[in-house]
Formats: sequence, C-alpha cells, structure tokens
Amino acid sequence: MSDPEKWCNRSPGDVSVELEEHSAGNVEAAVQRSLKAGAGWSRASLEERKQVLRECQNRLRERQEDLARLIALEVGKPLREARLELGAVLAKFDLTFADADHFVADQVVADGPHPALVRRRARGPAAVIAPFNFPIHLGHGAAVAYLLAGNTVLFKPSPLAAGVGAAYAREMAAALPAGVFELVQGWGDTGRELCLHPAVRSVCFTGSVPVGTGLAKALAADYSKSLALELGGINSLIVCADADLDLAATAAADGLCLTTGQRCNATSRIFLEEKIEKDFVGRFLNSLARYQPGDPLDETTMLGPLVSQAAVQRHADFLARSGPKLLAGEVCSAVNGKIGNYVTPVIFQGDDGWHHEAFCPVAVVRTFSTSDEVLRHQATLPHGLTASIFTGSKDSFHRIGESLEVGNLYWNLPTTFSPSTLPFGGLRASGNGKPGGRGFIRFAAEEQAVQWLRQ
Repeated sequence: MSDPEKWCNRSPGDVSVELEEHSAGNVEAAVQRSLKAGAGWSRASLEERKQVLRECQNRLRERQEDLARLIALEVGKPLREARLELGAVLAKFDLTFADADHFVADQVVADGPHPALVRRRARGPAAVIAPFNFPIHLGHGAAVAYLLAGNTVLFKPSPLAAGVGAAYAREMAAALPAGVFELVQGWGDTGRELCLHPAVRSVCFTGSVPVGTGLAKALAADYSKSLALELGGINSLIVCADADLDLAATAAADGLCLTTGQRCNATSRIFLEEKIEKDFVGRFLNSLARYQPGDPLDETTMLGPLVSQAAVQRHADFLARSGPKLLAGEVCSAVNGKIGNYVTPVIFQGDDGWHHEAFCPVAVVRTFSTSDEVLRHQATLPHGLTASIFTGSKDSFHRIGESLEVGNLYWNLPTTFSPSTLPFGGLRASGNGKPGGRGFIRFAAEEQAVQWLRQ
C-alpha cells in the first residue's frame, strides 16, 4: 500500500477530535531551496549563527505552552511531560552553543612542522527524521547542532506528529534565512526519498531497527554521507538483594510508564534476585497504582493514551500472550467518557522469547540466583541502549555493569534518566555510535587540516 498524500490525525486522548489536514512535501523542491540557502548560511560566522538561533530560542519560548498543549493533543503525551519536553528544547540551545565553542571553533596546531589549524566546514543539507514520542526535542537537538555547524536542515516530523512538527518548523523558519530550515511532511516513502537524495549530506534518523537498518544498507554506497541512527532498545532494570527496594520499585514503574512506555529507553526487563521477588513485586505493583489512564490535557494525568490504534493492538497482543503469567494489564478504551487509546501497563512473569522493542508499557519480570544469569540473558538481546543496576554495593555495580554492552548505564536510577547534559546513544542494534544528546555537533561538520609555509 502506498503512503497517503494527505491525512488527518485524530487526538489519541479523544478520537472524535480530528486535527488539521497535512500533505506530503515535495522533496526535490525542498532540497533545492536548502542548497540555495546553504552558501550564505555556511559563510556566516559561528557567532552570527548563534545570534540567529537565539532568536529561534526566543520564539519557541514565547510559544512554549501552546506547543506543549499541541503535543498532548496530537500524540497523547501527558501535559506535565510535554512541558518538560519544551523545557529541554529551550535548554538544548545553550548546551549546543557551549558544545560549538569546543567542537566547531578553529583549533590552532602549534607543534607541527608548519603553522597550522584544524577547522570545521559545513557538510551541506542535513535530513532530520524525528519521532512522535519526543516530536520536537529529539529532532531539535540534531537540527540545532547541524545549523550551528553551518548546515541547512530538512526537518521531517513523524506523520503522527505532523501538526506539532509544522508548528515547531514555523517558529524556526521565521527566524532563519529563507531555505535554511525546511519542513518536509510525509510518511516512510517521503523520508526515504529525502535521506537518499544525493545532495543531502547528513542524515539523523530516530526510529525502528528495521527502518534504520534499511537506511544504512541503502546509503552504504554513498560512504561520504554521515548517518546517525538511534534505534531503540530492550532495557533492563536489575535489582540485587541489597538494593533499596522502594527506590527500585519506583524507578521500575517510572521507567515503564513515562510517555506510556513509548520511549526508546523504557524499562522492559526487570531482573530480581530470587530472595526479594515477593517483596519487590508487591512494592512495584503499589507504585504502578500512581499511573492511572487519563486525559493527556489534564495537568494531573501521569499515564496518557498510546499514540495510535496500531500501538493499542501491539499492547493487546502482549496482553493476550501473557496468559497465566499476567500480573497486571488491560485495555481501557474510554476515560471519563472520552474514547481514546487508553491502556494500563502489562506486567508478566517469565519470558516468552520476546526480543523486539514493545514501544508500549510492557515489562517482563524474571528472577536470578547469580548475576551471570542476567548477563547471559542480556547477551541474547539484540539491543544495547540503557540498563539500570540497583544495589547498595559500588563493587557489585561495577562488576555487573562492566559486562553490560549498553551506551547508557545507571546506578540506582531509572533506565529513562537521560539528561541532555550527557551524550545519548546505543550500541549493537540500538545505534551506530553517533549519539544524540550532548556532543552531537561532533558529527555535524567535516574536519579540514590547513597549514602554510612560515614566512
């Protein structure tokens, strides 16, 4: 089936609400505008680019509450979380400005045979493929880095967050020279066409392993094109017998339920040392009681709806196959008279061989007698994004953690604790070593070595 040329999203918190219509963009026209704008933008100084981007920051600050409410309306993220996302968006400017001073500024080399410097040159148009779960923040981090490094940006939001993407792009484009920030709406075919366009010199894709793998294969021949992939995870929370069980239970509930489990770093595996299973599970279920399905536009809601009916079906499939192992979980359909994509977390014991990202609130609880059992199981999982270890022993944390092949490792913190002040990326199937978060600007420009004969 071909991708739709036009579509309207429905609010996942109230599917009777139909949002504005969107149309697939013209990739070739957007790329040509981007190329035309690139020469002037790349010649601007770093300080000049910062000044323009500060105006982008001011415009987004003025629209902060409106954008947060639009996120809640269109993708179902609880308003309290959407506001935090906008806070992170604004902070990303300042963090990236600081990174640019370190990674983009010219570096004088004094110890070579000739006077020399290493400078960074813009790569050219960059395609940013953003996800629905953080519809502004995740794509925005890459976009600001590319822009500061002198590149133009072609921003393609998730079609499930097309309205949010359009609103964000309007504010960015209004402050930037024409063509420097281009919005390209569309579904998978549009995204692929954009990423494979020969004039696009960088691609940042956040999404599923199959799509990311397909992009990597398709771009293999164009080896000079930079490709940054963030492809999700199956993330483990490991609880040792000496852990603070209340702290661990709260972290497990938060890691499972934030953004209704629609986070690449969501907790989906919970490993318990055998002797604490009963005590932990009771605490965990009590902590989950905080997460009751609710209207995402209600300021008190902690568990919003899933983004789509496809996600609800995925949740229902997990619910159906859990059988007698089920500890909790149901599909709710309606909350306070509003029909939407509402569910409660699915928790089951044991393992049914599930080795793919759920992207909904589903977690498996397993027990272990030695940490080697956990490590053996981890080795069977394809992903390597985040893992948390709860223990009172620093030695135990390091002993277990050193054998976990993940990009983000936490001690007594949730698997979802990923501040913008640190790099963020995964290993193995979770990504290709070009992390988002802090320092992404390292991948946004080319190095050029310049030297000259001393006069």
